[in-house]
Amino acid sequence: MEIAGIFPALTTPYREDGSVAIERFMENVERYNKTGLSGYVVLGSTGESVLLSSVEGESLLVAAKEKAAPGKLLIAGAGAESTAETIARCKRAANLGYDVALVKTPYYYKPAYKSEVYLRHYRSVADASPIPVLLYSVPIFTGVALDTPEILALAQHPNIAGIKDSSGVIQRVAEVAAKAPQSFRVLTGGAGVVYPALAAGARGAILALASALPERCVEIYESWKAGHHADALAQQQQVANASKTIASENGIAGLKYAMDLRGYYGGLPRLPLLPLAEEKKQQIHKLMTALEPVAATA
Repeated sequence: MEIAGIFPALTTPYREDGSVAIERFMENVERYNKTGLSGYVVLGSTGESVLLSSVEGESLLVAAKEKAAPGKLLIAGAGAESTAETIARCKRAANLGYDVALVKTPYYYKPAYKSEVYLRHYRSVADASPIPVLLYSVPIFTGVALDTPEILALAQHPNIAGIKDSSGVIQRVAEVAAKAPQSFRVLTGGAGVVYPALAAGARGAILALASALPERCVEIYESWKAGHHADALAQQQQVANASKTIASENGIAGLKYAMDLRGYYGGLPRLPLLPLAEEKKQQIHKLMTALEPVAATA
């Protein structure tokens, strides 16, 4: 199994009454099937996984499995605060037919979470998981990060397949890619650093922005893979600007609005996340109009 290429962190759409709009979610997946995306990540940070019930989360996993085209790699967000619950989620994802479990770092008891805690946690999860585990370090949300020594130690486990590193630290990508086993895959979580990460040894990316601009994100990877580095750099510069305005500055609400402009179903985020102000919508609309044909108006 090759974990490489561009994966969108799928968003969760809601109906007007606030319930999960499974039919809209499936429509989005059907459209993504026509792109060069390598697969899908369900129940990641961009999917508002921490705002969903377990029943809602499972319904999304089932729907993505049903609608994903053959050959698309399916990655399930399975991280929880406890090791036992994380293992249970990995097993459930495996039972539903998922290929990989994405496991974020526990973070609630930060003062207690030293290196030995993470090593024990991830090794226990990997020992018990029926499917390969992808480490997930996302310090902007958790306030903790997996450092190079911890990643390299965990990379030796036969059921730990790689890491999604959302720190944006290219030096860490280079260090891990150089010293980890060849089978260990590094994926960046930052749309603003896809090309630098690939040049440093990453094999792909899991990106929020790929839910709104899948073609733009994929073309960076394809240009790099073909050795067209000048093209990849130029494409990266455009995507970096879009990522900053849409995702970094405006979060999930900004991403969902950009999706609406492309003809996907984004909709509103779930409370306590707030919808975009009108001036922010206009800013994103202007940027998207310059990048891609829009399917709606501000």
